[in-house]
Amino acid sequence: MAKLKAPANRLKRSGDVIPASPSQRRSYRLAAIGGDGIGPEVLAQALLCIDDLAALFGFEVNTSVFELGAEHYLRTGELVTDEVLAELARHDAILIGAVGDPRVEPGVLERGLILRIRTEFTQSVNVRPAQLFHGIDSVVKDMSPERCDLVIVRENTEGLYASGGFFSHEGTPWATAMQLSLNTKPAISATVEFAFQLAQQRRKHLTLCHKTNILIEAGRLWSETVNEIGERYPDVRHDYVHADACSVHLLERPEIFDVIVTDNLFGDLLSDLAAVIQGGMGLAPSANLNLTGSGPSMFEPIHGSAPDIAGTGGANPAGAIFAAAMCLSHLGEREAARALEMATIRVLQGLPAMRGPKMGCTTNAVGERIRGEIAKQARDGVAAVHEAAPGTFRSRTDLSVGRG
Repeated sequence: MAKLKAPANRLKRSGDVIPASPSQRRSYRLAAIGGDGIGPEVLAQALLCIDDLAALFGFEVNTSVFELGAEHYLRTGELVTDEVLAELARHDAILIGAVGDPRVEPGVLERGLILRIRTEFTQSVNVRPAQLFHGIDSVVKDMSPERCDLVIVRENTEGLYASGGFFSHEGTPWATAMQLSLNTKPAISATVEFAFQLAQQRRKHLTLCHKTNILIEAGRLWSETVNEIGERYPDVRHDYVHADACSVHLLERPEIFDVIVTDNLFGDLLSDLAAVIQGGMGLAPSANLNLTGSGPSMFEPIHGSAPDIAGTGGANPAGAIFAAAMCLSHLGEREAARALEMATIRVLQGLPAMRGPKMGCTTNAVGERIRGEIAKQARDGVAAVHEAAPGTFRSRTDLSVGRG
């Protein structure tokens, strides 16, 4: 399996954007977790893009690589220790490639690594944009970019993912399992508040997705919280849709959605469906946000580790690179994030397929093309590149909610 390495800081090239003076230079500490399968491969390309952007836009990124995932677990029996968590806490943000390995029982890595980081650093809100770009095909017939532009905001630390439950009478005909769903007002409120703020900056429409007709108590708390917080956002229209109906609407008429707010499980499922509609799982980024500044936020592609294609060069690094753009935006480097997003879109528009051999080039080659587009923006000017882009460009990686 490929190991992730932090890119060496490269010197600026003649003609590049002039950086800020040393006294004004912004500096960030970034933790990088390659993880498993294709994770290190796609994340390596994202880190190289960040390295180029740092030189172009006048900021510094000091990257620390953490060897966490299946190999580390199988070798040491450790997932993520308290000492490693303390190290991660000293960083401004975390980028992760992918987690999952057939040699490890399902749930061990996901709960012991991903969910623990989300919980320990109070990454209470998960944000997954789904936007179809011009020149990229959807699996849904006649889907167009004008119809697919939405964001799913998901509560990220509770629900059925909070680990409560029990298993009894194992190995008998009376085997019984119970999984509990935890829903608290503070966690729901934080998620809903963020979703309303995001909707206010977009098309001013928020949809609560749940199963209030079956999950009555949890649904009631979610509904009451949305109605309560919605009173503070009178210019944002809010409505409700059942989760099963939402999955149908995403396929048939995604244009009715702007911002969807939902619980942990429904958000996990629906955002994967939305990712496929907007061109594929390999193109979809995700942000796990700490909203208070008490710990780092974490950014990742939503695809899995795909061990069957690891090392073949068939993985598309776009999801990881879009996640890097979300990370830069979160850190305040919005122009760099916008440049990275636009460069990635332009390269994707030139690919014959979004993954595998039909993509026409390797993982590394896609990354190289994106860095070439970044360099082109440095020569031609970011604004000129945006003006030449087909269709109306709306950044889906800007997470500046509540920051003006």
